[in-house]
Parts: sequence; C-alpha cells; structure tokens
Amino acid sequence: MQTNFTPEQLRDAGTARANEVLRTCVHCGFCTATCPTYQVLGDELDSPRGRIYLIKDMLEKGRPADAKTVKHIDRCLSCLACMTTCPSGVHYMHLVDHARDYIEKTYRRPVMDRALRAVLARVIPYPKRFRLALLGAKLARPFAFLLPDKRLKAMVAMAPKVIPPVSRNDDAQVFPATGDRRMRVALMTGCAQKALNTDINDATIRLLRRLGCEVVVARGAGCCGALTHHMGKTDLSHASAAANIRAWMAEKAEAGLDAIVINTSGCGTTVKDYGHMFRTDPALAQDAATVAGMARDISELLVQIGLPQGAPKGLRVAYHAACSLQHGQQVKTAPKDLLKKAGFEVVEPADSHLCCGSAGTYNLMQPEISAQLKARKVATLEAKAPQVIAAGNIGCMMQIGSGTAVPVVHTVELLDWATGGPKPRALAG
Repeated sequence: MQTNFTPEQLRDAGTARANEVLRTCVHCGFCTATCPTYQVLGDELDSPRGRIYLIKDMLEKGRPADAKTVKHIDRCLSCLACMTTCPSGVHYMHLVDHARDYIEKTYRRPVMDRALRAVLARVIPYPKRFRLALLGAKLARPFAFLLPDKRLKAMVAMAPKVIPPVSRNDDAQVFPATGDRRMRVALMTGCAQKALNTDINDATIRLLRRLGCEVVVARGAGCCGALTHHMGKTDLSHASAAANIRAWMAEKAEAGLDAIVINTSGCGTTVKDYGHMFRTDPALAQDAATVAGMARDISELLVQIGLPQGAPKGLRVAYHAACSLQHGQQVKTAPKDLLKKAGFEVVEPADSHLCCGSAGTYNLMQPEISAQLKARKVATLEAKAPQVIAAGNIGCMMQIGSGTAVPVVHTVELLDWATGGPKPRALAG
C-alpha cells in the first residue's frame, strides 16, 4: 500500500510505525475471511482491510477522528485473527492500537460514551474497586430492565452469581518449590481475574510448585495495562505497565527470575509487547524489552518444564482457543497437548479461530455484536458434546459460561487436578 506521510508526520514514533504497517498491506482481502465482525455485519468497513483504509486516511490527512471512523474502529475486537491469516505479515495490532490512541486524543465522544469508558478504565483494573462494582451490579440486577442503555444492562449482567472471597495467595510473597527447585518464576496475578475467579491463580501456584518452581508474586505488580491500552488511554496503560516492569526487574535483580508466568492470555499478549510500547522511553526501553522476553503463557512454561504423563480421565474437554493466545501470542498446540498428556479427551469446535465476543471490554461496550459471537461460539462448542469447556483467558470463560450450562474452567485448573490438586470447583458442583 502506498502512503504519503510528510517527514514531519513521520517524526512521531506512532505514525512512523503505522506507516511501516500500512506499507506491508497488499489489499488482498484474505483477512476478511477470518474477521468475526465482517462475518456478522457484512460491511467492508468492519473488516481489517476496511479499517486499514479508514486509519490511513485519518492519519495521512492529520485530521481529527470523525464519528464514522470511530464507529468502525470501536467495532474491532482486536482478536488479531487477521494477523494469523495475513500472508504479508501486516502487524494490524500496532496499527489499530495507534489509531485508538489517536482517536482518544482527537475525538470528543458523546457524554454517555465518555462516562462509561471512564468508569471501566478506573474500576476494572483495580480489584477492590471491581469487587465493589460487581456487588453493586448484583444488587442492581433485578432492576436491569429499567436501565436505558444496553451497555449498562451488559455491565449488570456481567456480575457472577457468586463473588469469590479474596485469595491471600494473590498478596506479594514467595511460594517455595515442592522438592528440588528447578526454576524461579514470577506469577502475574492480574486484576479482574482476582475479583472474578481466584481459583485460577491458586491452581497455577499449586501446579508450578509441584513441578519444582519457586513462585513469587512481586510487590508492586498489578494490572498489565491491556484494558486501558485498547481504549486508547495510553497514559493510564503505560503507568500500569511501567509499574510491572519496575516490580519484576527489582525481583530479578534481587533474587533472580527465569520467567514471568501469565495465566490470562489477554494480559500475556500485552506484556509480550512491552518492548514495543516503551521503545522510545530511554528510562524503560531496555527493561521493558527484557520483561517482554521473559513473559510466558502458563502453557508455554509447562511444556518447557514437562508435565507427567497421566492416565485416561474419562472426561471429554472442549478446548476454546482464546484469540489473544492463538493469534496474539501464536500459542496454538501447547494447551491441547498438555490436556491430552494429562489424560483428558480433547475436542475442538468448528471455526475455532473465531472470537467468542468477550475481547476485554468489548462485550460491555458492543453488547449486540458480542452476543451474536457468543451464540455462535457456544453452539460450536456444545456441538462437540463436551463434559467441560477449557480456556486460557478469564474473559472468554465469563463470556462462554454465561451462555452454556456446560462447566467452564481454566486449562490450568484441569492440569492441577490431574497432577494431584483438588477437583475444579465448577466440576465439583
């Protein structure tokens, strides 16, 4: 794709990177075949190719974002299926993230949009605030029909039936390995996950310790910044990311770290991109690149460590591949291989490359499109007649779980159970 940015425009690092990405696109349209929103809406502007044209026009002309461009960029899930499909290697993630930053700086949204986005950005990344919000949503649920905005109804519906008690395992501390120590790893405990499902981190810690890992929850580490990053709120997202970088590098300097383990794949995609996010920051660029290079999805680390061969469990598991794992991190076979090795029968749904519609806050801000994608995903999963559904991302688990009676658990919960841990709560009744 030919571009026409001025030398002055290209002095901006974000625009320069956008230019690089745009110039790799050859208009082939392969991306439209795997774009969930294009399949649902059938609008070229709701495909990656269409959005690329909109972004190019906006950035080249240096004009403020308009309502049309914002609508179609907002409808993008950032599922990144287009990046997996693209034969030219178009790095759509960096392009759309820059576009969102540009929109945030140049476009004034309607009052309700601004208010909802501000609430999400200031609540979800903070577990204590999020817990209070979930409690409020539970209390408001009987009156949800009175709410005038579908997005507010989606937020109320998000609250789980049971809000788990705080897990003290999420506090900053060190968990010694069981037996001989093979490596020392930092566990990213996340933010929303600590309020929605504390069993995931608990299972991860048990499993890693059992396999010879000393597990540290670093003081000062918290939200990865993904939620605010994808909303274009760069200052907030970079503040969260910088806090993590400093926390993990301090731990590395003090006692050493072999890896940073992440069990929420949406967070993993962002942490692995810290090097790019801070590439122009002289104070943090090197440390950010180091942290990004140490980041591992839990399934990647378990493959590296090695999981004991398990006896057949007689349990049929439908594996849902989170977009941020299969497309964002290109981790595709590891979770399935681990489940099979642990003794589970693993099946995959049709169109496993398509998004479930969760996508961070997408299910809250675009509830109608999200509901259609959820219905499709649940139908393909249930068609495999599974006894349990496994996924590697809390957002996907909440989204799918709200549409099916089949128990939904994190992959690591099944692997923990198979190697001596407790039966996942969702399966225990």
